[in-house]
Order: sequence, then structure tokens, then C-alpha cells
Amino acid sequence: MNSLPELQQRFQTAILGGEPTPGLFAEETPTREGGFAIYLQAYRARLTAALRDNFPVLARALGDDAFADMADAYIDRQPSHFRSIRWFGGTLADFLAAAPEHLPHPALLDLARMDWAMRSAFDAADAELLTFDEVAALRPEHWLGLSFRLIPSVRLVDLRWRIEPTWKALNADSAADSEEPEELPHTLLVWRRDLDCYWRSADACEARVLHALTRLASFADCCLLIAESGDQQAARTAAAFVQRWIAEGLLARD
Repeated sequence: MNSLPELQQRFQTAILGGEPTPGLFAEETPTREGGFAIYLQAYRARLTAALRDNFPVLARALGDDAFADMADAYIDRQPSHFRSIRWFGGTLADFLAAAPEHLPHPALLDLARMDWAMRSAFDAADAELLTFDEVAALRPEHWLGLSFRLIPSVRLVDLRWRIEPTWKALNADSAADSEEPEELPHTLLVWRRDLDCYWRSADACEARVLHALTRLASFADCCLLIAESGDQQAARTAAAFVQRWIAEGLLARD
């Protein structure tokens, strides 16, 4: 007779492996219909549903059958390791990059990246926003050593394709309005404000500075990065970035 811990372990192994193990239940049969097969099917169906929820635009782009096949392969390769399936799919883009046969067009990999960035930004922690008045009150000598902090929901996603118009059309369920993506390496900026997620592209200079802020770069460091790009008015450009980021709600109060 199996002990409860042993039975639970065998049950989990059977579910993750996709096949019942001999003798798990007295009434067990080798078929996949009824009985234990219900658990096998429900496990994969629930994870597939979680992927569809986390990657709604990719799901529309692939279609039901292709998405289900892709999800099945991903579940085999990357079973869920979290107590909550909310986070299932965090490595899907890496999986698809290594298995491009699941995508009819390489730009769909960037759709997956944008989907995950939008969903993870929505669930990120809140933060008090830095205001114009607080920045205006800073003394000039304090600026060079000052470090600005991005809000937790900011996501910087390096993309190979200009997929934003396609993502927008598919997200609105207007596939007929989508256009063929063009290859255009750039950085996508995603963030949440209140209960809405926003996104826009960032030019190469702004993207470098934003990435530097994630590494706690100072204002002086950011000015140096801008100057290295050939900008002769680095401090003015950096100040303009800060002004825009405050207006967009990207900077957190320390």
C-alpha cells in the first residue's frame, strides 16, 4: 500500500509526464479516456489557457490550432514551477527563439515579447511618482550626483521588428487592419499608470539612458552617455528626457 507522500509524488510525476504510472490507482487502465486521463487533460488545458491569457495577441496571430500546438510543446519543455499559473510563460519568448518552427513569421517572436511586457507591467508594484515641483526645488549643485529611479512597471524590450502597429490591430481584434511588419531593431518602452498600460518606442539614445537608469546611473552618467552619441547639448537633452519621463509618470519618488 502506497503512503500518502509517495502517492502524491507519483501522481505529480504522472501529471507532468503526461502518462499514468502503473498501479497508481487500483482501477487504473492504460487508456487516456476517463479516470486519471481527466487530470492529465485538465492540467495541460489549464496551462494552455494561462498562456492564451498571458499572450492574447500572439494567440490571435497564430490561430487556435497553431497556438495549441505551440503551447503543448512549451509545456513539455517548460512545465510550470510557480504556485500561481499567472507567471507561466515567462520563458516563452526564449523557447520560441530556440524553436522558430512554431512561428510562421519571425516577427511573431516580438509579439510574444510585447505581450509579456504588457502583462508583467500591469502586475508590477505601485510607486509614488516624482513631480515637477520636487525636481524644480533641487539646487543646481545637486543635479550631477542625482539618480532618478524608474517605477517598477517600466519594461524595456529590445525588438527586431516594428510590430507595434500589428500588435495594436490584433489587440483590438482588427486583424484586417494589421500590416506586414518591417525589420527595424529598436527598443519598446512599456509602463503602467493607474490601471492602464502604455507603450511607445524609444530612440537609441533614450533607450541607452533608460537602461543606464536601471543600473542606478547618476544624472552625470546619463549626460556622458548622451554626449558619447554626439549630442553637443547633453545636459539639455538629459533634462528634456527627465521632463518627459515625469510627464509620462515613469519616475518614482525616492
